Amino acid sequence: MDAQGAYGGGKAGGAFDPQAFIQRPPVIVRAVCWLFSVIVMGCISAKGWYQKEKDDPREYCAYNDDTNACNYGVGISVIAFVASVAFIVGEYLFEQMSSVKTRKHYVLADMGFSAFWAFLYFVGFCYLSNAWGKTETPPLGTANNMQGAIAFCFFSIFAWVACAFFAFQRFRVGADAAFAPSYEVEGGGEAGSFPAYAGAGGDEPGFADPPFQQRAMPQGQNIDYTAPTY
Repeated sequence: MDAQGAYGGGKAGGAFDPQAFIQRPPVIVRAVCWLFSVIVMGCISAKGWYQKEKDDPREYCAYNDDTNACNYGVGISVIAFVASVAFIVGEYLFEQMSSVKTRKHYVLADMGFSAFWAFLYFVGFCYLSNAWGKTETPPLGTANNMQGAIAFCFFSIFAWVACAFFAFQRFRVGADAAFAPSYEVEGGGEAGSFPAYAGAGGDEPGFADPPFQQRAMPQGQNIDYTAPTY
């Protein structure tokens, strides 16, 4: 298992593994967000605008002639497209960030933006659904695209919520992983106990008296002392 650094990322300066990178859940969800933004943007841009009359140069939105509806759907999708690419690049740079504070700022920005964009897609889903429901006679050949944009706005809500969830998990991990001890105490003995050493006696197996314990002399016994000769 790879060593984990601050906020759930790898240790700074580690080797980059492209296969492991593209298999990471945050990267996969970001790619899904990017794909959904392309679909919503493409559906509205391709069939969202039409001309009521050939002589009329003005274009009308297929969502009940509501120009704001088309602009809103395209606008949030364009920003989502750019943001998804930026965050995928950020996932790569995240492993190279040696500063814990920099990683924290990135995680907070990721969490805040993802949650906010999930909310905007929810608003877009409600807005486009309401406008499409009021459309009495949709232009010929636009129904599939308009309904597809609404559907993928709905799917984008969950994709961006997943991004915010992964960022929140990183935030909860915090910097603890960076300063966690990399060793574990072996053995299940209690603190303060010592294993028995070879040749030690004692009534309890597995423990022995300290090797330099001072022993009391019997009462009345004198110790002869002989001065050293030089």
